[in-house]
Amino acid sequence: MNKTNRKQDALNYHSKGRPGKIQVVPTKPTNSQRDLTLAYSPGVAEPCLRIAENVEDVYKYTAKGNLVAVISNGTAVLGLGNIGPEASKPVMEGKGLLFKIYADIDVFDLEINAKTVDEFVNIVKALEPTFGGINLEDISAPTCFDIETRLKAEMKIPVMHDDQHGTAIISGAALINACEIQGKKLDKIKMVVNGAGAAAVSCTKMYLSLGVKKENLVMFDINGLLTPERTDLDEMRLQFATQRKDITSLADAMKDADVFVGLSAGNVVTPAMLKSMAKNPIVFAMANPEPEISYDLAINARKDIIMATGRSDFPNQVNNVLGFPYIFRGALDVRATAINEEMKIAAVKAIAEMAKKPVPEAVNLAYNITNLKFGRDYIIPKPMDQRLITEVSSAVARAAMESGVARKAITDWGAYHEELLSRLGNNNKLLRDITNKAKQEPKRVVFAEADTYKILRAAQIVKDEGIAIPILLGNIERIKRIIKENELDLGDVQMIDTRDDCERSKEFAEFLFKKRQRRGITMFEARKLIIDRNYYGACMVQFGMADALISGLTKDYVTTIKPALQIIGTEEGVNRVAGMYLMITGKGPVFFGDTTVNVNPTVEELVDITLLVERSVAQFNIKPRVAILSYSNFGSNEGEVPEKTRETVSILHERYPNMVVDGEMQANFALNSELLADNFEFSTLNGKPANTLIFPTLESGNIAYKLLQEIGGAEAVGPILLGLKKPVHILQLGSSVREIVNMVTIAVVDAQAKAHAEAAKLKGRKSK
Repeated sequence: MNKTNRKQDALNYHSKGRPGKIQVVPTKPTNSQRDLTLAYSPGVAEPCLRIAENVEDVYKYTAKGNLVAVISNGTAVLGLGNIGPEASKPVMEGKGLLFKIYADIDVFDLEINAKTVDEFVNIVKALEPTFGGINLEDISAPTCFDIETRLKAEMKIPVMHDDQHGTAIISGAALINACEIQGKKLDKIKMVVNGAGAAAVSCTKMYLSLGVKKENLVMFDINGLLTPERTDLDEMRLQFATQRKDITSLADAMKDADVFVGLSAGNVVTPAMLKSMAKNPIVFAMANPEPEISYDLAINARKDIIMATGRSDFPNQVNNVLGFPYIFRGALDVRATAINEEMKIAAVKAIAEMAKKPVPEAVNLAYNITNLKFGRDYIIPKPMDQRLITEVSSAVARAAMESGVARKAITDWGAYHEELLSRLGNNNKLLRDITNKAKQEPKRVVFAEADTYKILRAAQIVKDEGIAIPILLGNIERIKRIIKENELDLGDVQMIDTRDDCERSKEFAEFLFKKRQRRGITMFEARKLIIDRNYYGACMVQFGMADALISGLTKDYVTTIKPALQIIGTEEGVNRVAGMYLMITGKGPVFFGDTTVNVNPTVEELVDITLLVERSVAQFNIKPRVAILSYSNFGSNEGEVPEKTRETVSILHERYPNMVVDGEMQANFALNSELLADNFEFSTLNGKPANTLIFPTLESGNIAYKLLQEIGGAEAVGPILLGLKKPVHILQLGSSVREIVNMVTIAVVDAQAKAHAEAAKLKGRKSK
């Protein structure tokens, strides 16, 4: 993708709509005058007085206990350097976003104009009454060491400089496991550290805490080997100076070394250096965006290597998000006065142990791996692993209690485990998981309306993100003009004008004629129809020239779906197709069906629709809890809709006793488990809300999803077309680029599932 275009994307992302990435949202009702008098004057006086009597009550009556400050002076931002506090704000907002989505921690980002240690410390110390914890970020060395040391000594809330300790904790876990796999002992390994900044120093101190011997370690910075003779080293770096005289270069140090740790610059290590290392070497090349040596070069140089980088596109990503959200979560939950060494070591060990446990199927599915397990390519957990919040946070909280820095004790660890799980933000997590799964095995997706800007923009995104391989149908001259005008990078993508592709068009027309000749289509009409991109694209999918088709941006639903039904047809055993929407809400994902295809389904049709939707929801690794909706609750009203929904449920209970389904019921009872339990304790849905809603008519489903989208602020992903033999997905008329990208992602995952099912079927036939 063109760099200028990518830069503009980033600027648009941050500026469009409400500027920035985070906002403050009230957590209490504010709709009535009574609410406001409780929230402010005079009601607010009561909690103020309680806190004045007992300052610890601030945790009871305010947000302090779940509030972290992400603080920077902008002197060492990412790879951008000293760009100032204002310029660092987008990064700090991003850090706040990660805290929220991974551990449900609220954040105020504070960018402060303070260059000296005294200035910085005095400002942050004065903020202690407001925050439950302090996350220091992007502060230059050696100032960052002094700032953190003083704040930890002078404040009674957790303080951590994540640039230092985050990488140290994650790479420490990786080192423990890599040494175990490679048959090396921590106290025996010879280690080379390239880089001597805040992260490298903290990592090295962590490795020493884990058992690495100082005499077996050498460190380099940009000026070479750290030795006592150098006059440019501060006290922090001098402690890692070596007396060895046999080393003059990084290449010398690498000979017979067991471990290389890079926190420096890209491409400073050569394959020859790796070949000179000891048997079963461990290489953590963590420079970003370019590692000290590329992953491919490293594994080609040494087949016995364990390789880790900071990149997500290779195994063993050392990613700080595995640590900091959960470390602060555990610290906040016991009101810790500090994040001490015991808590950091507990996090290291918890992360290391997690990698050795059986991987949940949700993680395998998210990364499209059949059986992810502990080994050379899996030495630390994946960021999508939901167990991180329970395992790491619990370990940190326990260590805080045992080391005497906790002011609140956890006595029921089972209840705490459930509380942590309930904190997981589900509103965007499913989409992140689906996207990640799509990236593991990108599929060829035909865009039937490629001579429009939105489609080409979406094609650019899915290509750049590695989600899909686009194939563009349309007027090639017009496509190229739009690409040029908008500086898109799609020149290497396959483009087809259906009017000019005579050879394939002839083959496709013959196929369509044979399939539909007894349904009124002549050969002349078949040839004419195949020029239509929806017919042509459906044939590409049918003939295996593509894996999925996306269309519908500029045409109505019926016109778009008809070619797919005629060319591809329904799955074996499926009587009809149905449309489903995935609604991403603040309370988690909810699936709606049918919202686009069947206008007024009969009882048997509702049964079929329910089966299609229920099966599709299960493919997202979510246990379907299905509610058949009506304006009636279990016979409270009579009429056509209650009667057919009641009969639908009766059939489903009889034929599919293992399905979690109930009705007929009103939507509020389906989504409010307490309301349902209080009034209808017999319901099979009792315990948790429904996550799959089946509407009695297309009208009701269509109205419901559009209301939720516009008034409820939910993100609608769909319509997802269910029941076809091969993936065809139809966009809403006028969909946004984001909506198109979401649909392509769904289409890729659908194509993956269908391909795997077909492969399993073929394998079963061969075995017979």
